Amino acid sequence: MTDTRDQDRVLIFDTTLRDGEQSPGATMSHNEKLEIAAMLDEMGVDIIEAGFPIASEGDFAAVRDISKNAVNSTICGLSRANFRDIDRCWEAVKYARSPRIHTFIGTSPLHRQIPNLNMDEMADRIHDTVTYARNLCDNVQWSPMDATRTEEDYLCRVVEIAIKAGATTINIPDTVGYTIPRESSELIAMLLNRVPGADEIIFATHCHNDLGMATANSLAAVEAGARQIECTINGLGERAGNTALEEVVMALKVRNDRLPYRSNIDTTKIMNLSRRVATVSGFAVQFNKAIVGKNAFAHESGIHQDGMLKNAETFEIMRPEDVGLSETNIVMGKHSGRAALRSKLENLGFSLGDNELKDVFVRFKELADRKKEVYDDDLVALMGDTSGAPENVRIQLKSLRVVCGTEGPQEAALTLKVDGAERSVTATGDGPVDATFRAIKEIFPTTATLQLYQVGAVTEGTDAQATVSVRLEEDGRIATGTSADTDTVVASARAYVTALNRLLLRREKSAPDSDLKTVDYKDVS
Repeated sequence: MTDTRDQDRVLIFDTTLRDGEQSPGATMSHNEKLEIAAMLDEMGVDIIEAGFPIASEGDFAAVRDISKNAVNSTICGLSRANFRDIDRCWEAVKYARSPRIHTFIGTSPLHRQIPNLNMDEMADRIHDTVTYARNLCDNVQWSPMDATRTEEDYLCRVVEIAIKAGATTINIPDTVGYTIPRESSELIAMLLNRVPGADEIIFATHCHNDLGMATANSLAAVEAGARQIECTINGLGERAGNTALEEVVMALKVRNDRLPYRSNIDTTKIMNLSRRVATVSGFAVQFNKAIVGKNAFAHESGIHQDGMLKNAETFEIMRPEDVGLSETNIVMGKHSGRAALRSKLENLGFSLGDNELKDVFVRFKELADRKKEVYDDDLVALMGDTSGAPENVRIQLKSLRVVCGTEGPQEAALTLKVDGAERSVTATGDGPVDATFRAIKEIFPTTATLQLYQVGAVTEGTDAQATVSVRLEEDGRIATGTSADTDTVVASARAYVTALNRLLLRREKSAPDSDLKTVDYKDVS
C-alpha cells in the first residue's frame, strides 16, 4: 500500500452502498448497486465499501460482482470481529484488482457491553481477528466503533494492537455523531503522537451528522493528519446521515488555500451521481442541500441577482459546471427526438445507455403530450421516478380511475398486475388518494403502514408534474417509492406500488444496521 500523506493527498472512501444503503428505506437492487459502484469507480473514488457480505446472499453477491467489475477503485467489504464474517468478506472481495477487508468492534464503555468482553478480552479479540484478516488480505482496515466516546488510553492501546496485527488503515468512527471539530482534530493528533507505528499507516475519519458537523469534523481530522475520509453521496445514511462526499471534496477544492490537500475526484461527475443515488435510494435531495441541492446555485433576491449579472463570483464560490451543471438552450417538447433528449439529459448530468434511453424516451413522450413545454426540472423528476424500474417488480399499476369531489364517496377503480396476473378492484376512501391506497391493499394485502406521504410540484402552472414520495414500514423494514406525473393520484399510486415492491425486496435481505451496531460477535475461532 502507498503512503499518501507525504503527497498531501486525501483518500476518498465511499460507503454509499454500505452505510448509506442501510439507512431505513434506502434499499437498492443488485443492478442499481453495480451501476452506482461503476459511477463511483469512474469518478475517481479511491475505496468503495460495497457492502456487508455476511448480511445476506444479496449483499454478498453485490460485493462479489462489484469486485469483479471494478477498474480503478479498491473494493472493500465490512465484517464484524469474528472469523466467519472475515472469511465471508474475503470470499466476496478477493476478485477485486485491489481488495480490502474492513473489520470492526465497539470499544467504548457502552459498546463493550454488546459482546460482553472486558478490556483484555476485547484486546485479544482485536489482535486475533486483525491478524486473521491480514493473513487473507494485504489491505486491512480496522475500526474501533464509537471511537470518539472511548477512553483515550484504551483507544491508544487497541489501535496499537491493530497496527501490530497488520492493519494498514485505522478508521476512527464518530458512530453517533457526538464529537465537535476541535475534538475530532485533537483525537487524530493524539493518536499520531502517542501510538507506536501510527506514522506508518493511514488514519481515516468516519463521521455522522447528528449535530450537523460531519463535514467540519472530517476536515478537522484531515488537518490533524487523517488521510482518508469516509463519506456517502448526498450524505446518505441512517439517522441524520454521513459526511457528504460532495461537501468534503468541494471544500478541499474551493478552500485549497487553507486546506492544502487534494483528492482524485472528478468533481464534474458529482451532480450525475447525486441524482442517480437520489433516484435509486428513494431519498430526495433537500432543496437547500450544499453543492447538490436545487437552490445551491439559485439567486432570488434583487441584490444577489444584480451582483451575479455583473460578476458571478460576487455570490458564488464555485462554478456550477465544476460539479457537473451546465446550461443549454434546447427547448424540449412533443416534437423533440431521441438525440435532443439524450443531449439535454447529458447536459443535466445523466448518461444513458441505448436501452435506458429508449425507456426514458417513451415516458418523455407521454409527458410531452400532456405539457406544452418540458422544463429541466421535469426531466430531472422523470429521471428520479423510481416507478419505472423493471428489476424485482412483482406489482405493476395497469390502470386507475377515480371519482372525487364534494359529493362522496370518493372511489378508486384500480387494476394491478401481480406476479403476472391482472386483478381489479373498486374501493372507497377519504379522498381519491386514500381510496387508491385502500384498493392497492385490497388486491395485495400487507401489514405495512404508511409512514410518509409527501407531494411536491416540480414546476409552476396547472400542468405541472407532481412528485410524490411514499414510505412504508413493516416489521422494522422501511421502503420508499417516488413517482412523478401530471396527475397527482396516478403519481401517488405508482409511488405506493414502488415502495411496496421495494419492501418485498427488503424482506429478502436482512442487512444489519449500519455503522457497525450489530450484536453478534460469536464464532471468533
